[in-house]
Amino acid sequence: MKPPESSNMSSLVQRIARQALVTFRQPPHSFPEEHSRLLSLLSQVRAADLQLAPPGSPPPRGAPPVTYMHICETDHFSMGVFLLKSGACIPLHDHPGMHGLLKVVYGKLRVSCFDGMDRRPNPGPPRRPGPQVGAMRRSVLRSSAEYTDDSQPCVLAPDRDNLHQIDAADGPAAFVDILAPPYDPDDGRDCHYFRVLQGADLREPHEREVWLMEIAQPLSFWCGTEPYPGPEVQL
Repeated sequence: MKPPESSNMSSLVQRIARQALVTFRQPPHSFPEEHSRLLSLLSQVRAADLQLAPPGSPPPRGAPPVTYMHICETDHFSMGVFLLKSGACIPLHDHPGMHGLLKVVYGKLRVSCFDGMDRRPNPGPPRRPGPQVGAMRRSVLRSSAEYTDDSQPCVLAPDRDNLHQIDAADGPAAFVDILAPPYDPDDGRDCHYFRVLQGADLREPHEREVWLMEIAQPLSFWCGTEPYPGPEVQL
């Protein structure tokens, strides 16, 4: 008699991870369909599925502004949860040659997305020896929108909305983050930070050209870690 499948193996988080693996290791002709299935599953996830709840009290003094909970990682994708304190910001950064999905599970986030205007179709990750602090990039602010747990996921692509800034609005917030493939500095997929030089109001949703300057990681931003409390994922 076949033993019953454990609740962990049938959890929504497990199904999302399995679909992410299928999506990002598929050949190009099947990608749109599999990506749509992944979006459909991810749009259903809520804090309870991850055994999370908004904090009931302010964090202790000196706590990091952002905390990361690792769920799983393969050569094809990584998945985890970011927790942001009230007023915290993940500074403007890029995802070279990577796809991304962001789904809020509690609180409210403002996500501002940019593109470099010199991008090529389907660009691969840039290969360069290290950060080019001070380098300028002509870019366009594509969108700036607020997301809650009722919102659809925010979608990033290698050639669209690839740079983004994430701000916690109206209190603490948390989101599931899927990146494909994962960051890997040895393979040209490192995280670079930027600052908007012109006075763009990120609350305005319409597109406009801006200049970005690459900067070192801001001193005000650092990320701590905590164990992920939700259902185990096996791939």
